[in-house]
Amino acid sequence: MFPLLKENVRIAFFSIKSQVLRTVLTVLIIAIGITALVGILSAVAALENTITSDFASMGSNTFNLQRYDSQIRVNGGDRDKVNPIITYREVKDFKEKFVYPQTDVAISFTGTSGAEIKFENEKTDPEASVLGVNENYVNNSGLTVEEGRDFSIFDIENNNNVAIIGADVKNGLLEGLDPLDKIISIRGVKFRIIGVLESKGSTFGNNQDLRVFIPIQVARSMFTNPNINYNISVRIENQEMLEGAQDEAIITFRNVRGLNPVEENNFGIAKSDDLLNRIFSITQYLNIAAWAISIITIFGSSIALMNIMLVSVSERTREIGVRKALGAKKNTIAMQFFMETLIIGQMGGIIGIILGITIGLIVSTSVGFDFTTPWVAILWATAITLIVAILAGSYPAAKAAKQDPIESLRYE
Repeated sequence: MFPLLKENVRIAFFSIKSQVLRTVLTVLIIAIGITALVGILSAVAALENTITSDFASMGSNTFNLQRYDSQIRVNGGDRDKVNPIITYREVKDFKEKFVYPQTDVAISFTGTSGAEIKFENEKTDPEASVLGVNENYVNNSGLTVEEGRDFSIFDIENNNNVAIIGADVKNGLLEGLDPLDKIISIRGVKFRIIGVLESKGSTFGNNQDLRVFIPIQVARSMFTNPNINYNISVRIENQEMLEGAQDEAIITFRNVRGLNPVEENNFGIAKSDDLLNRIFSITQYLNIAAWAISIITIFGSSIALMNIMLVSVSERTREIGVRKALGAKKNTIAMQFFMETLIIGQMGGIIGIILGITIGLIVSTSVGFDFTTPWVAILWATAITLIVAILAGSYPAAKAAKQDPIESLRYE
């Protein structure tokens, strides 16, 4: 059995070598379909990994009160309803009135996204974001202070000129130095560094490490732009109490805004899990597109593969007759041609998988996604190429096996 299989494999490779051009074209057609499938699925998986890692640190026991719900509008249309901004008075009132066990309330706002941070003769390039925060912001946001300490309630209440900086701010200004207790300048105001955040990387071009946090009241005195929108984040220790905390937060903020019972909420509430689910629902369309493109291409490659094998059967009619005259059975002839189809299909699959992973890696690296080996896509690609080979090779193999040896020997 094994020697016969080995001989069929040898004959298959010899036949493939004798039809190099047709084989290469067929392999490329199969490879293109598999490349499209693996490449897109790899990029989508890297996108999902990045989003998951960014939001997972916040935990499922955190929710935000914000101006709008976290709805991603794919049509780019305007919002049907314009909600008022969340003012400082409202976030302050909410923090004072929201009473729920085991909860921490963080309030924050972005003062600027283009501040020049200075240390002695050095300054940040590119410019950094400056956020005004309270003592709970770092913990509620899932951030980690790698060096130094977090803000204390005394820092916030006493409006101390202290700052927590991102990893890139440290590397750009204080490389090789101990950053703690160093004095930096933001718009001419001096701040003492009390902590450095653990690196978070970049997401969608937004550098999470090029940021500086300062006490919220100090930030309000520095950044006096009109219509500043504030954010509220609530973290609860016991996840089982999350729904109750959300309901209480909605009631509290409705009271802060003076809404009567028949009025709809003019603000949004969102959990990190909700946003993840919405994003993943969009990435599903990318997965569908990958499958649609690859299936169309693979269907074409199946036809091409079947065609090349039918042509091969016709061209080798006399060879089939000789082998049958020498005692080759139908199964042996069928296996010979089926083995050729299988080898060509797997060659296309292997090349497609390699190209797909390479494209996925390049795309992920260029946009800052967390790439991981797409094992699921690889398994699907392997299975698909095997199915293609079986479907495309069955008919030509059966046709070759059924040929009359006498008629085959007469074939010119």
